[in-house]
Amino acid sequence: MNVPNDLLYTEEHEWLAVDGTTVRLGITDFAQDQLGDIVYVDLPDVGAELEKDDTFAEVESTKSVGEVYAPFDGVVTAVNDALVDTPELVNSDPYGEGWLIEMTVATEIGDLLDANAYRALTE
Repeated sequence: MNVPNDLLYTEEHEWLAVDGTTVRLGITDFAQDQLGDIVYVDLPDVGAELEKDDTFAEVESTKSVGEVYAPFDGVVTAVNDALVDTPELVNSDPYGEGWLIEMTVATEIGDLLDANAYRALTE
């Protein structure tokens, strides 16, 4: 399982790349593996205001549907439009081309896991 050391993680299997007050989010390699072949991704609109624990995306696979939750309060500043036509990018490159959204941070990011803690969670 791929768990990059330079990212932060949630217990709900999301990854975060923090750059100042902008955060890029996606689901982890573990999550996409558990879901199976992803066939559809439903993303929020740019400008959507999210509160911590709001569902902001649904990732549908051949096995099930997974919900993705906001790890903090913020505003969606970008969505990965490539996933509309190629949702399988979440499977093939979850930490790169398969990212879901970017948000600006409106509150404290809160308790997140580093790579070692996330590895321990998924073992």
